[in-house]
Amino acid sequence: MSHFKPYPAYRPSGVEWIGDVPEHWEVKPIKILATYNDDVLPDSTAADSPIKYVDISAVSYSDGIGSTEDMLFGNAPSRARRKAKSGDVVISTVRTYLKAVAAVDEAHADCVYSTGFAVLRARDGHIEPNFLKWLALNELFIQSVESHSEGLSYPAINAPELVNLKTAIPSFSEQAKIASTLDRETKRIDSLIAKKTRFVELLKEKRQALITHAVTKGLDPNVKMRNSGVEWIGEVPHHWTLTTLKRVSSIRYGIGEPPPYKAEGVRLVRATNVNAGEIQERGMVLVDPNDIPAGRIVWLKSGDIVVVRSGAYTGDSAIVPEEYPSAIAGFDMVLRCTGAISQFIQFSLLSPYVKVAQIDPQTMRAAQPHLNAEELGNCVIAAPSLDEQEEIASYLIKQCGVIDLIARKTQHSIDLLKERRSAFITAAVTGQIDLRESV
Repeated sequence: MSHFKPYPAYRPSGVEWIGDVPEHWEVKPIKILATYNDDVLPDSTAADSPIKYVDISAVSYSDGIGSTEDMLFGNAPSRARRKAKSGDVVISTVRTYLKAVAAVDEAHADCVYSTGFAVLRARDGHIEPNFLKWLALNELFIQSVESHSEGLSYPAINAPELVNLKTAIPSFSEQAKIASTLDRETKRIDSLIAKKTRFVELLKEKRQALITHAVTKGLDPNVKMRNSGVEWIGEVPHHWTLTTLKRVSSIRYGIGEPPPYKAEGVRLVRATNVNAGEIQERGMVLVDPNDIPAGRIVWLKSGDIVVVRSGAYTGDSAIVPEEYPSAIAGFDMVLRCTGAISQFIQFSLLSPYVKVAQIDPQTMRAAQPHLNAEELGNCVIAAPSLDEQEEIASYLIKQCGVIDLIARKTQHSIDLLKERRSAFITAAVTGQIDLRESV
């Protein structure tokens, strides 16, 4: 973006979120440029009419319109009423912090949208539909909508107030030039993001395959194999045995005496902190152990494995690192190895032959995913000697560490590209850069 130059002259816009604008640009309320909520699905629609419903949760600033729900009108929520056509823009007027803003494309022009959206449509001769799209996807405009919303837990803005917000607008021909440049440049960035995202996915697949092979076949390619007798495990080295988690570990909801801890509290490991075998610090909170109901507190020590027992993350697990003083798991299970190497068991839990083939079917039997100690303990694992477990665990820690490092660097570059994309859109539609001569 640095090769684009600013306009020759600027003037104050009088709009806080915009600041100075090119001297020849105008400042107008959005209602002068676009209509809103023009089309509504009538209540007289037949109950057996099929519709594709788009709720606020299916729309995001970064990914656009995601999944749609196929349903009959008679079964649809009462808020399923807004209609849109290709070129319109949908902006959430409730829970505006979610940034549910997207342009409607041909694939979603026949959908029915929640009344929680304001549907903007470009006025002929006032604004290019494509420029309206980029104006709405401008991060500063989205922040302005959020700042004008009212309410703390459920911030909202009504559609008439939203279209009263002012924006800067160039000539019709200049709008087309800016929109065309944004289409081209964001397409190039999006293509690069897609390639890098696919690379991260391939790294995850490679990591998964590496773990599964090591914990079921070992590291020796010449070892004699035998049929395990278990469909989802297949062949294992002839000297390995099959056992269950309860035979090599204790699984409890309350373990250990509390170690000394500071008065300000201890770290609470929750389901959201458990990810791909590691405990993540991000979002972790400090709590007073006395605030957790008796019998539900689990004091952690190095080598323990935290297993999520309910909710969307049921069955996910993570091992407690060596230096992790005064940490507790308030509502999850803790697996403590007594006859196996903790890291080997953790890698086994990450393998599809345990997680997908054994744990997931147990958790999906009820409406709310849930896993208990007996179900976890009955999971079958392939187990070599302790020395070989140690060797396999050390190998996987090293190899997965290399893969994870590459994945983190790639993800960081994806994040930077997304920031660049957002900054470029904002700079273009607010006149910070001059795109009239862009090629």
